[in-house]
Amino acid sequence: MANEREVLFNRGDQLLVSTSRRSFLQVLGLGGVVVLLPSMFAACGDDGGDITNPTTSPFRLDLSTDTGILNYAYALEQLEAAYYTSALTSAGFAALSTAEKEVLSDLQKHEVIHREFLKQVLGSAAIPNIVFNTTTVGNLTASRDVLLRTSQLLEDTGVAAYNGAGKYLTSAANLLVAGKIVSVEARHSAAIRDIRDGTNGRLFAGDDVVNASGLDVKAEPDTTLTAVGSLNVVTSALSIGTPANESRRTPDQTAPTPT
Repeated sequence: MANEREVLFNRGDQLLVSTSRRSFLQVLGLGGVVVLLPSMFAACGDDGGDITNPTTSPFRLDLSTDTGILNYAYALEQLEAAYYTSALTSAGFAALSTAEKEVLSDLQKHEVIHREFLKQVLGSAAIPNIVFNTTTVGNLTASRDVLLRTSQLLEDTGVAAYNGAGKYLTSAANLLVAGKIVSVEARHSAAIRDIRDGTNGRLFAGDDVVNASGLDVKAEPDTTLTAVGSLNVVTSALSIGTPANESRRTPDQTAPTPT
């Protein structure tokens, strides 16, 4: 039987239940452990390692495996979790309304859950913790407008990244959870856009992220990593060691650029 510092999961969707999420965060706060039972993501450890030269190049991703794709997602979730955690103590956050603060606080909790969940799933195959440029993060949270604009950019980029990477996953279980995570990220994007847009309704599902066919945009991993690198937020080098299956690659649309 699990004790108060241990929480068990045998299905990915259990983490989407509010009581499970609270238990997850509470146990992590106590220094406890999350136990993923063998039935969960059994295929994740069957496709080999995902880090090329782990001693000399810890952030060169092998995207030819499910584990590598999950590590790619883990890197993005590390970025979002670090950004929102820093944002909660920023001048930009202090300038938000009470309702807006509640939204950002919820987003921070979600991103921390996503980050820790993927870390637990990946286990020893997880890439190390990414180092962030605190000066840049501070600048991107210095005012209400900059905070919300950056939040929209990160959420839009995250959704496009999941959309682009999902087709490379070979395990149905991994694809299911990736789909559930990206749906949450899309809710985040819509919430931020709604706040920024006020009552105009133009940004909520703007044509920069939803095309004429009613489909969301997608971005290949190399496009996403280039966009992340241009922000100068990550000081750890993030690059692709082994690319994903090129036969499945599809053209990208223009990367989201909030106005």
